[in-house]
Formats: sequence, structure tokens, C-alpha cells
Amino acid sequence: MTLKVGVIGVGALGQHHARVYAELPEAELVGVVDRDPERAAAIAARHGCRVFAGVEALAEEVDAVSVAVPTVDHLAVARTLLEAGRHVLVEKPIASTLEEADELIALAARRDLRLQVGHVERFNPALQALRGAVAQPRFIEVHRLGAFSPRSLDIDVVLDLMIHDLDIVLDLDGSEPVQVDAVGVPVLTPRVDIANARLRFASGLIANLTASRVSVDRVRKFRVFAPRTYVSVDLAAREARVFRLLGGDAQDPQIDMQDFPASPEEPLRLQLASFVAAVGSGRRPVVSGEDGRRALALARTILERMSDTNSPF
Repeated sequence: MTLKVGVIGVGALGQHHARVYAELPEAELVGVVDRDPERAAAIAARHGCRVFAGVEALAEEVDAVSVAVPTVDHLAVARTLLEAGRHVLVEKPIASTLEEADELIALAARRDLRLQVGHVERFNPALQALRGAVAQPRFIEVHRLGAFSPRSLDIDVVLDLMIHDLDIVLDLDGSEPVQVDAVGVPVLTPRVDIANARLRFASGLIANLTASRVSVDRVRKFRVFAPRTYVSVDLAAREARVFRLLGGDAQDPQIDMQDFPASPEEPLRLQLASFVAAVGSGRRPVVSGEDGRRALALARTILERMSDTNSPF
């Protein structure tokens, strides 16, 4: 059965949701909504769908919706859709506050609806190599750096960029963080634009994460260290390289290196196909509302630690 879908918010990110839905054979892109009528009309014309006047009007015509509006509007838009009985994929972060996230999760559960959160890096093919190579990571080093953009300025860099990597670390480890140290600095905006967090988990894992939206170069590197294994993942290139110690001694170690070349599969396409499949099958989404809440809770803790320190970055 073809799932009837729509997109609310077709800006920098939402326009790609519309594009992918229009290409998916399992979905029919029925229409879009955007606060900019000209923008909505252009995207609708590009993909042969309709422009709807508002959230309620679109909800009457579809089964599921991607929500790609500013974070401050996630609760209002997603709540309206869930109350109308529609399945929702809401972009990350799931909401502005944990209370808002709890409301959406509870509403989806009461209505037996799928609520998926758009942590698209979970669908990055390079992460499959990482998951297959490391069972118990001991140290993780992450750099997610990007040039300044006027998008997502309603939130700081932790909720905008770092939260992607927080979700990955939480998914890889499974235990709860027991110590969080963080610093951050506003550079071009009133909000934090560059941040560093050092996390210690109950499992013993240490994760050091840096995120910046005021960098010259675009970097999305994820490095994982475990006994006898080191994995370097380039999330931007969708490539991974795995090093394993096979034997030998400190003077002459025997190391095996395996490259996992870039995959042509687009993470967003994999994410939306997974959402459509979850709706069709009734199964739990790969990135559930609870997963999104967990990443948001850790991001909020990091921001609290930043406000507790006056140390320079």
C-alpha cells in the first residue's frame, strides 16, 4: 500500500524531505505547507504535489507527515498532527524541552502512532562498519564543524549539530552518562556557536565531542577506540577505515586495515524509507521518540554544565 505523506516546512532541510518522498515508490507526496507561500508553491510545482493552507488541512489528506519547522514550533505542529491521528517524523531535536518531548511521546503512545525523530546520521552507511567492528568502545573522539549559516539560529550549536553525535554515542554505548563537563562560547550569535563536551558513561566509556558552526572547513569525523581496534569514520564522505591488532609485539605489531568505501545510499532516503516502513508495519521506528528524548536530555545537561562554568574555552 502506498503511504500518503506530506511535509511541513520546506526550507533548507524540508525541501529534501519533499524531494525524497517524491522519489520513494512506497510513498505518495500529497502536499506541503510552509509559512512562505512562494516557497511552498515552488517546491510543490517541482514535485507535482499540492500546497496546503495549514497543518490541519494537510492532515486531512495524508497518513504521515515530516515536520521540518523551527524547533520552537515542533510541539505545536507535531501535537496537531498526532491529535489528528497522523504518524509523525519530527526533525531533531524532538522538541525545545523535555516536557514538550514527553507530551509528544505520550500522545503518540495513546493514539498508537509512529513518532520518529530525524537523527539522520543513524542511517549513515559508514556507521554500519563502526557497529560491526566495535562491541565495547572505550574512547570516542568527535569533531563536527561547519561554516556559519543563517538556518537554525533559534537553537545553539549543541541542539543544532552536537545532538547528532550525542544520539550516536548513546546508541553505541547503551549506558547512562555519569559525569558531564562542558564549555561553550557564542561567537557570531547570542547563542553558543562552538562547544566541547567530555562525557563519562557508566560503562567506562569516555566521549569527547566538539561542535562548531563558525568554522572554515566542514568536518564530520567520528573516531572510536577499543581494545585492539580503532575505527575512523568520515560521516560527510560516508567512509570508514578499521584498524585491528592481530598480533606481534610493541616493536612489530601486526595490524590489519580494512577500508569501507563511500556508499551511494543517501542517509535521508534511508531514514524516510525506514519511517514509511515503520508506519506500514506498525513496528517501532529506528529512532523513536524515546531515543530523541534521551539525546535531548543529554544535550540539555551539557548546556547546564556550560552555564555553571566561567572557564574560557
